[in-house]
Amino acid sequence: QMELVESGGGLVQAGGSLKLSCAASGRTFSSVAVGWFRQAPGKEREFVAAINWSGRNTMYADYARGRFTMSRDNARSSMYLQMNSLKPEDTAVYYCAADRRAFREVTPTTPADFGSWGQGTQVTVPS
Repeated sequence: QMELVESGGGLVQAGGSLKLSCAASGRTFSSVAVGWFRQAPGKEREFVAAINWSGRNTMYADYARGRFTMSRDNARSSMYLQMNSLKPEDTAVYYCAADRRAFREVTPTTPADFGSWGQGTQVTVPS
């Protein structure tokens, strides 16, 4: 099991930027894919972005591609989500997550593939 702690959420005006961070401890961070998900009130948790264990493949949801950039720093056991051009529909609780399997060949994108989750950080973009 891996412990994950997010930070960096907050309130930002439409068109602005935020950078979320997630610090990991416990399992070997560099052996697992990591990802970001979000959940808006009354909606299901949805995929935002993920990076595979090697760092060579990054997947984005269609709405995130071109505006959000995910990265990982294995030396710091951390992952990041840089969010630009934020919109009111980006308002949600954002969660970081770690793959339940090590060295998975395909970058996971569904919540069921992730076994460790952070507590979430709120991002609010007023309309």
